Amino acid sequence: MNRTQRPVEVSLDFPREWIEFLDPADEQHLVRADLTWLLSRWTCVFGSACRGILPNRAEDGCCSHGAFFTDADDETRVKAAVTKLTPETWQHHRRGFRNWTEMDTVDGTKPARRTATQSSDGPCVFLNDATFAGGGGCALHAQALRDGAHPLEYKPDVCWQLPVRREQDWVTRPDGVKLLQSTVTEFDRRGWGPGGHDLAWWCTSSPDAHVGTEAMYLSYAPELTALIGEAAYRKLAELCAARLASGLIAIHPATAAAQAAATRKKRGGREPASPPATA
Repeated sequence: MNRTQRPVEVSLDFPREWIEFLDPADEQHLVRADLTWLLSRWTCVFGSACRGILPNRAEDGCCSHGAFFTDADDETRVKAAVTKLTPETWQHHRRGFRNWTEMDTVDGTKPARRTATQSSDGPCVFLNDATFAGGGGCALHAQALRDGAHPLEYKPDVCWQLPVRREQDWVTRPDGVKLLQSTVTEFDRRGWGPGGHDLAWWCTSSPDAHVGTEAMYLSYAPELTALIGEAAYRKLAELCAARLASGLIAIHPATAAAQAAATRKKRGGREPASPPATA
């Protein structure tokens, strides 16, 4: 496919299966989980099949802009990771070592701090070029791997959470009991607001990214555990495994398309028809 053309993606609207359960470690914590998403075969394809969120900048992946920090703790954790980087491991060390954050606005009015960008139109200052001797991709991610740590310990929250969307709200049941409800689902184009529909490509709805060797609830276990807690994740994994064994009714269409394409290819046939593109 010509990388200058917008790749085909599945529709944003399709049937989904959900499960909800109380956190075994906290009876006031209710988890609602999107089984269709968590049992999909989505996997990060940065550096291989990723087409990037901006036209003609596939090498950026989803690092074309700075990452906003969720709170002071998030920024402090990343700051500690930055001190571990060197000119040999971070291409923009000289520019970014003392100036790796900058102020911006989330909605055009509310000031917020984020990681700096290499220029006015990006990408993120921590993104090394593919040709960089120390290795391409996110310098923080690579440093975590060198240190034997999980990347979520070094990267901004928004970077390691994507493309999982977790929303938390206090809800009141009919009997007056209040619970903290954590909803875990796919961060699709809509997650970015109206501008999400203008992205050149987005991985969660693309069959190109649904080529993982295992269900996403397994490959993303550390991130999901960080988002909902250890006991809740263990229960989630148990329920996901049971649903997978009994057969998922509402399979993610991007996963279905990718699996059909793989089957056709294995049999030496033609690729199946592409799913409808998003609006």
